[in-house]
Amino acid sequence: MPATSLRSATSDETAAAGEALGRTLCAGDVVALYGELGSGKTCLVQGLVRGLGVSTGATSPTFVLVNEYRGRLPVHHVDAYRTGSLTELMDFGLLDLMGGDGVTLLEWADRAEPLLPARTIRVRIEGVGDEPRAISIDDPR
Repeated sequence: MPATSLRSATSDETAAAGEALGRTLCAGDVVALYGELGSGKTCLVQGLVRGLGVSTGATSPTFVLVNEYRGRLPVHHVDAYRTGSLTELMDFGLLDLMGGDGVTLLEWADRAEPLLPARTIRVRIEGVGDEPRAISIDDPR
């Protein structure tokens, strides 16, 4: 599938883009999120989990590395911002999460790039603060 490009002027539009993508996700899917601090990765994740049928809101797992949610599939929301190495990501079980029966959403995916499976859906968000966002979704499924 070719890359999809979207423009988002508000956080609600960013979350709506995530929700639409979330409705298409299946067991074993990995969504890698790229973007600067404040670009809206967590906002997009909030939409993704809604699209996956999660009734609670998503929060950034920056200090705990992973939050888990229950929807139509198990959802593993990983934030690699504070990780120091690929070994640290492997030690906490990232590879097991990505190979499991749920969906893995990975913020700061650039820090885990060598570990990502070939079928990874890559979402890049450009823009910060009050700027509109340019969202690119590369979905190899």
